[in-house]
Amino acid sequence: MSQNKQLQDKDYFDFLIDEANHPFAGWDFSHITATRRMVEGALSWGYASKILMRLRYIQSLLDMGTGGGEFLSALHPLPEHACATEGYAPNVPIARQRLEPLGVKVYEVSDPHRLPFAENEFDLVINRHEYYDPQEVMRILKPGRQFITQQVGGSNDVELLQMLGGGEYQYAYWTLDYAVKELEAAGWQIVEQREEFPVTRFFDVGAVVFFLKAIPWHISDFSVEKYFDKLVEMHNIIQAQNYFDVHDHRFLIVAEKF
Repeated sequence: MSQNKQLQDKDYFDFLIDEANHPFAGWDFSHITATRRMVEGALSWGYASKILMRLRYIQSLLDMGTGGGEFLSALHPLPEHACATEGYAPNVPIARQRLEPLGVKVYEVSDPHRLPFAENEFDLVINRHEYYDPQEVMRILKPGRQFITQQVGGSNDVELLQMLGGGEYQYAYWTLDYAVKELEAAGWQIVEQREEFPVTRFFDVGAVVFFLKAIPWHISDFSVEKYFDKLVEMHNIIQAQNYFDVHDHRFLIVAEKF
């Protein structure tokens, strides 16, 4: 290897380390989305639009897995009784700082099978990319009211795993069909269901590194050092075609409690 190649590799390695160490808080990917280094493909539904249509008719709302409260804080008007849960401890103080001035009570929840709410407490429960227990959600929702969830499916970003050799997808079973059958078995009536595989495009491999460090459960042993050769390979693909595409897996369910 020439000295020039070594210097190029060192510069590239330092760049990736900088990306991996860039601060990340809550659920804010603006470091790579605001600059359009990562661009997510559009879905045929609008999760926020599904919710906004219903906000004016409810008096109570629960947002499950609120992250840093980024999404919930953008919804207006919020009902007088509005709550949020978050299971990832570092996000809890961020969510409280953002949401409590808006009148939203934030609960740290480590066990999604035991939510700290009364039976029939909420008019609407929403859930974006968070685990849920169908029976527990039904317990806290009022009869005749709805549960709206957008989920990340089990084959999400499969090309990343294939490219980096990060192991097997343990949640491959998690599909719209599986989730619908699980909800129906718990007594829910399905009002709407959709499933799609939009493309997310990365324009530099540093954006991929930032993305993977922000969601460490995706490739649990990920580090720049361990995956450096694979990242170089991905970088070469991007240099040749200007981007690297991965397919997301999303599905939407609107379910009603009898």
